[in-house]
Amino acid sequence: MLALTIFRPMRRVSVVGITGAGKTTFARALAQRLGVPFIELDALHWGPGWSAATPEELARRVREATAADAWVVDGGYWGKIGGLVWSRADTVVWLDPPWLLTFVRILQRTIRRSLARTDLWNGNRESLREAFTSRQSLLLYSIRTSRHRRQVWEERISLPEYAHITVHRFRSQRAADEWLAAERPVPADCRECTV
Repeated sequence: MLALTIFRPMRRVSVVGITGAGKTTFARALAQRLGVPFIELDALHWGPGWSAATPEELARRVREATAADAWVVDGGYWGKIGGLVWSRADTVVWLDPPWLLTFVRILQRTIRRSLARTDLWNGNRESLREAFTSRQSLLLYSIRTSRHRRQVWEERISLPEYAHITVHRFRSQRAADEWLAAERPVPADCRECTV
């Protein structure tokens, strides 16, 4: 007898994890595989001169960006917009590699972007001085928040209002890469797909 595997289509995916987990790279690759828009919350949050969107502005921008029926969103900004993305998502990909790996990535990325004067969002650039001397340093933020943030993600995933979400948690880059390579892309307009 022929067995059919039913794939639940991923149409609205939220990619989360601590800073340096590889969210942007992974989310961009997943969006490309699925043929859906890629939405980077950092780009919606940061204005010129590192001006941050207010919670209301960010919520409006996120609602507009996720109005389509299919997308992959990179980032959380839970402190400003709560579960806005998850309330529409059908899938969460939680990238949860070891903290030391994420810290090294942040350090390397910051040095590379600073030296190359890479434009990020809305003309903003990282600087080595800010990275190593500012209280707003991403490196310092990573040290202060990484352990707590993992616990927070675990708690959020278990909330009953997100029971509709399929969660994929990857504790290594290799596991995430293997899943991404093996995951069968589902057309964005497919509601009930069988193989």
